[in-house]
Amino acid sequence: MRVWPGLPYPLGAVWDGRGVNFALFSEHATKVELCLFDSSSARRETQRIPLPEQTDQVWHGYFPDLKPGQHYGYRVHGPYEPAKGHRFNPHKLLLDPYARAIGRHLNWNDALYGYKIGDSTLDLSIDERDSAAYAPRALVVDTAFTWGNDQPLRTPWHRTVIYELHVRGFTKTLPGIPQDLRGTYAGLATEPAIRHLLDLGVTAVELMPVHHHVDEPFLVQRNQVNYWGYNSLGFFAPDLRYSSARHAYFVVQEFKSMVRALHAAGLEVILDVVYNHTAEGNHLGPTLSLKGIDNNCYYRLSPQDRRHYVDFSGCGNGLNMQHPRVLQLIMDSLRYWVQEMHVDGFRFDLAAALARELQEVDRLSAFFDIIHQDPVLSQVKLIAEPWDVGPGGYQVGNFPVGWVEWNGKYRDNVRRFWKGDGGTVSEFATRLTGSSDLYSHSGRRPYASINFITCHDGFSLQDLVSYSDKHNEANGEENRDGANENHSWNCGAEGPVKDPAINALREKQKRNLIATLLLSQGVPMLLAGDEISHTQQGNNNTYCQDNELTWLDWNITPERQAFLEFVRRVVKIRSDHPVLRRRRFFHGRRIRGKGIRDIIWLNPSGREMTDADWSAGFIQSVGVFFAGDVDESDETGQSVVGDNLLLLLNASHHGVIFTLPSVTAQLPRLELLLNTAVTRHEPRYLDPKEPFELPERSLALFRWPFIP
Repeated sequence: MRVWPGLPYPLGAVWDGRGVNFALFSEHATKVELCLFDSSSARRETQRIPLPEQTDQVWHGYFPDLKPGQHYGYRVHGPYEPAKGHRFNPHKLLLDPYARAIGRHLNWNDALYGYKIGDSTLDLSIDERDSAAYAPRALVVDTAFTWGNDQPLRTPWHRTVIYELHVRGFTKTLPGIPQDLRGTYAGLATEPAIRHLLDLGVTAVELMPVHHHVDEPFLVQRNQVNYWGYNSLGFFAPDLRYSSARHAYFVVQEFKSMVRALHAAGLEVILDVVYNHTAEGNHLGPTLSLKGIDNNCYYRLSPQDRRHYVDFSGCGNGLNMQHPRVLQLIMDSLRYWVQEMHVDGFRFDLAAALARELQEVDRLSAFFDIIHQDPVLSQVKLIAEPWDVGPGGYQVGNFPVGWVEWNGKYRDNVRRFWKGDGGTVSEFATRLTGSSDLYSHSGRRPYASINFITCHDGFSLQDLVSYSDKHNEANGEENRDGANENHSWNCGAEGPVKDPAINALREKQKRNLIATLLLSQGVPMLLAGDEISHTQQGNNNTYCQDNELTWLDWNITPERQAFLEFVRRVVKIRSDHPVLRRRRFFHGRRIRGKGIRDIIWLNPSGREMTDADWSAGFIQSVGVFFAGDVDESDETGQSVVGDNLLLLLNASHHGVIFTLPSVTAQLPRLELLLNTAVTRHEPRYLDPKEPFELPERSLALFRWPFIP
C-alpha cells in the first residue's frame, strides 16, 4: 500500500478525487496506525499501516490507492496510566471522531473495554484482547451532492414556529409513506410528511439527535435501545438507524436529500446536538474513540484525581472545552453540518455544560466567543437548553446575545396558571409577553425565549391533562426514572376514560395550553404528536421506548381531528397578526397621540390592573389589550400595522363576567377569533358595550381593525 506524507488538515478522512488523506489529532500518542478492513463484517483488519507524519500533534498520511467505500479505524499507541489520565491501548480499535459515516454499529463485548473486566484493580489493569471484531468502524465517503438552487431559508426568529420531532417516531406509521421509507430521513422528505407540517403551519423542524449514537449496555441487556439518541459517538456522521438504504455509504446522500426537500417546502432544519459528553462513559466505560486517542486532551479530568472525569451531564464524562483541539472538533462539526449538510441551526443539549470554563458557568467562555465571531455559525439559529446537572447549572436568561433559549420558566408558569394555582398571574403576564425579566437586560428580544408547554422529555400534552403521576413501568426501572411532574389537573380519573365530562375538560385544557403557547410573545415550539393528541400512556421518560409509545398514532378520531384543526387555526391566527410576534418588548407607551398604550392589562371589570390587583393572592382571571399599531418595522424595513387584539383568560373553576374595556366603546362590533370553551369555531361578533361571560377554565380572543 503506497502512503505519502499527506496533510495535517482537514482532520478526518477526506477523498479529493484521487486518494484519501487521513489526519488525527493526538498530543500524547507515540504512534498511530491506520487499520483497513475489506468490509463491515470483517473481524480483523487486512492492513495496519503507521501514519508516516506528525505535524503540530496531528498524525497524517495520504493514500493514493484508497477511495470512498473504504472501512477503517485507528490503533493509537502511548502510555496506559489511568492515574495520570492516559488510557492508550493499541489493542482497541478506535473510531475516527471526524468520521463522515460509520459503517458498522458496535457489538457489546468485554473486549471493548481498555481494562480487564472483573479485575480487582478495575481500570488500573490493561486488557490486551483485540476489539476489532466488535468495535464501530468509520467509512470513507464521497460527499459530492447536487444541491441545485438550495439556499438557507433564514426565516426570521419572530416568524418561526418550531416542531420538535423524532425522525423515526414521526414517520413510522404515517399513512401514505411507503413501508420501506417509514422511520427514515427519506420518509420525512415524502409528500405526506411535508404536507402535515405545512398544513400545521410550522416553519422549522427540530430533529432529535441524528448524530451516530450508542445504545448503553444496560439497555441492550434489557432488549431496549437508546431511542432518543442522546449518547453520541460520531459528531459528523448521520445515524444509520434512520437510513432507508441501511447502508452507511448512502446515508449522507439520503440526509442531504431530506434537507433539500424540506427546504423546497419552506421548512428549516434544526438539529438537536449533544456535545456535552460522549458514549464512552466514565472511567469504567468502554474505549471506543476519544478515550483511546488521547484521554488527557479530549475529556475534562478531575484535578484531584485524573483517573476520574468531571461530569456536568450526568452521563459519566464531559468534553474538555478548555482544550483548543476539542473546541476545534465541535466547531468543525457544526460548520460541517451547516456548510456540507445545509442545516439551518442547532439546539444544544445541556448547553450550560459547554459554558463551564472551570466549575462555574461562564457566559463569556471560549465556546461562546468562538461561535460569536465565526462567519458561518454566527448566522444560523443557535438554541440553548440553558441548564446542566452541575452546581449553578440552571442558567435560563443568562446566555449571551445571539442565542435563544428553551424557557423552562415559561413552561412551568403556564402550566401552574392553567392548573388554577394561585399567585401565578403576575409572572404569567411576564411570560405571555416574552419574559422581559430574563432577556431585555442583555439587549435580547422577545424571540430569545423558546416557549414550550411540552417537549420530548416529559409528558405529552395529552398525558399532561390525563395523568397526575408518571407511569414509567415499561422502562424497567420500577418507575423511579423521569421527573416527578406531579400535575393535578383536576380532570378526573387518570388515563383513558369514557366519561364525556372528563374528556371534555381535558380537551379544553389542551386548547387553553396550546392557545396560550401560540398567542405568547417569543418563539413557540410544538412537540410532535401533541396536535393529534398522541399519548404515551403516562410515560414521561420514553428514552428507551422504540414502539407504539413513541411512534405517533395517526389514527385520527373525530375528537382528535377537532383538536388538530384547532391547533392549525391558532397557528394561522399567530401568522396573521403581527402583534402576536413582535420583534421588541411591549413598553406600555402611548401610540402617537391615540390615547391608548401598546399594551393594557385589565381586570374583569374592564379597568386597568392596579398594584392591588397584581398582588392579590388568588387572582385567576385577567384580560390584556394588544394595540395593533405597534410602530415597528419588519426585517425588510416596512412598517407593520395589524389589528388590535383583546385576550381574556379565566383559569378559575367558575365563569367570570368581563366588562369589555372602554377603548372598545366606540366600536360597532368585535370579532371573536377564538374561544377555548367551545370545540369548534363559528364566526361570532359581539357588541362591545355588552358584558362577556367567559366560562370556567377558558380563554377568548377578540379582534377589531386598527383605525388610524
